[in-house]
Amino acid sequence: MKTLLKNARILKMNDEPLFDGDIVIENNRILYIGSNGESYGPFDIVRNCHRNLLMPGFKNAHTHSAMTFLRSKTDGYSLHDWLFDVVFPREKLLKPSDVYHLSKVAYLEYLTSGITACFDQYYFPLMSGQAAKDVGMRILLLGTFNHETSAEDLVNLYEGFNSESESLVRYCFGLHAEYTATPEEYKALNQAIHMAKAPFFIHISETKSEVEDCFKRRGMSPVAYLEKEGFFDYGGGGYHCIYFSDEDIALFKKRNLSVISCPGSNAKLASGVIPLEKYLNAGLNIGLGTDGPASNNCLDMFKEMTLAFSLSKLSTQNAMSLPASEVLKMATINGAKAMGLSDCDILEVGKKADIIEIDLMKPNMHPINDVVSNLVYSGSKDNIKMTMIDGKILYLEGQFFVNEAIEDIYNKAQEITERIEQELAAQKANKR
Repeated sequence: MKTLLKNARILKMNDEPLFDGDIVIENNRILYIGSNGESYGPFDIVRNCHRNLLMPGFKNAHTHSAMTFLRSKTDGYSLHDWLFDVVFPREKLLKPSDVYHLSKVAYLEYLTSGITACFDQYYFPLMSGQAAKDVGMRILLLGTFNHETSAEDLVNLYEGFNSESESLVRYCFGLHAEYTATPEEYKALNQAIHMAKAPFFIHISETKSEVEDCFKRRGMSPVAYLEKEGFFDYGGGGYHCIYFSDEDIALFKKRNLSVISCPGSNAKLASGVIPLEKYLNAGLNIGLGTDGPASNNCLDMFKEMTLAFSLSKLSTQNAMSLPASEVLKMATINGAKAMGLSDCDILEVGKKADIIEIDLMKPNMHPINDVVSNLVYSGSKDNIKMTMIDGKILYLEGQFFVNEAIEDIYNKAQEITERIEQELAAQKANKR
């Protein structure tokens, strides 16, 4: 399969300036970028981009895709109450097949937002992975497990998923949080990390109370505790990372750990504002994530970029804080670095063809003084004209190409959502 994307403005995201040209894709990799793509024909697919923008897809570096069944069900709670009073009781009613179907709704939403890869943490991760394969979404699974899972089981999963470089699905080690992990989970995962010499990710320092409670239990911050126990010996990072001390920042820098900021979720749950400018000045790699559809509620990278720069400028009282170019890096190449996606981070010959087309013929893109500033400061998901993953066009001008009726995906998710509410209501009635 050979595809020509011609007559485009191209932003490689490798510090080269914007230029006009063509991109040729053979199967799932970029074969050519330049001004004479026609010479590589014949082609199976030819798309005239009419000088719209081609760039690497956004990387959603933290999410819980299957939480679509909780969208707009859990509004108006603090993080603790949101988790323990609303989310956890409903999640106990999930079946493995539910995660498969619920994830697909999120994957469709990612496509409309130009998201070509997601770092997904949820129950039954194998189901999330299968759904991603079936839709065509690129995914990095953060594995969860039960008390019977051994370190050897985890290493087998890790090596099995990551041995095939062409697979859409990869696997990473992680835990939900310092305060929810059991001793058995800590032990098995720590052993697996050191057996596989693998990175580790976790929700960390998301609220003030989380950090304060960890000091009461451990006598140190969550970052310091996990570092002391060796969880970050082979890299990785953390999600949210709002309440880092200077010592925590230094530890993240020392281990080359990534910070994944989720400004939409943190704002909605009133968890706090992450000091992105401070972390950037410290040299940390910062990616962006939507978090799950229960705490955001939308899965839109344009919204996350808007909140990232606006909250940073407001919190620092500095209009020069967090320029557009840095925000766009967070949404693309920084997230790819955190996820270990070095094969689809920028547009370059030999890289995988995870490409989005931005419609520059919308009024919010004109006049064109600075394309990057337009993208970050005035762009929206309405500007996503095409989303290509692994060389396949999965979303084009409002239509999905995922080999399944979209209505069926929506209907199945609705059935699961209603069933869970009915089962929860029955449980409550039986307790009276």
